[in-house]
Amino acid sequence: MRALQTAATGMMAQEMNVQVISNNVANMRTTGFKRQRVNFQDLLYEQYRRAGAPTSDQNTQVPAGVFVGAGVKTVSTPRIMNQGNISPTEKTYDIAVRGDGFFRITLPDGRTGYTRDGALDLDSQGRLVTAEGNPVDPGITVPNNATSVAISNLGVVSALVPGNAQPQQLGVITLSRFINRTGLESIGDNLYLETAGSGPPIDGTPGAEGFGTLQQGYLEDSNVNAVTEISSLIAAQRAYELNARVISASDQMLNAAAQIFRG
Repeated sequence: MRALQTAATGMMAQEMNVQVISNNVANMRTTGFKRQRVNFQDLLYEQYRRAGAPTSDQNTQVPAGVFVGAGVKTVSTPRIMNQGNISPTEKTYDIAVRGDGFFRITLPDGRTGYTRDGALDLDSQGRLVTAEGNPVDPGITVPNNATSVAISNLGVVSALVPGNAQPQQLGVITLSRFINRTGLESIGDNLYLETAGSGPPIDGTPGAEGFGTLQQGYLEDSNVNAVTEISSLIAAQRAYELNARVISASDQMLNAAAQIFRG
């Protein structure tokens, strides 16, 4: 019975939906995390009667045909790139992006990663790095005798060092943005990679046209909304249960038909 296979595709689709929701909920406290959603499409239809087919020699036509679908499939799990809340941390090297743009990060294999996670720190060489120790691109090194470090809204990093009355400029933190941000590839560690779908990065300085600004001593929270995720989870659970009931009903109908044939 085809209903068994059709309902099975619905159960598999809702299982994927629950997996995405669970990942969103698990990352509610992940800095700069962007929630995902699941997009579905219906599968191919079998046509039993074509709409508009003639029904007589007097040019009468069928107003509506008979089409039976084969179920549902998952087509994408795009990220919702809305801005998360900006929360104060009072930590010198924590930086939040307010607006569009990603920090550029040099990965160990030489590739460039992109992140909204501005929880940065210094390594043993004084370089500005992520929690995984990957340096910011372009690299910025803070002198070991610096007494204070300031990061402006426009990304200019400067430090006060003994013997100098004026702050010493160390570099500028630049940002990258993409035509299609949802096309970026997630690789974990709050990092994304460029893909053919995202298009090439557009690099610029904070505050430039199209780019957000930086805020020192703050971090961007996850944009996951607990109420939204709970509502989505309940809806997915109900859809899964309904598909399971369809399978149960189809099984009962097959058993009834088999008993009739045996009788």
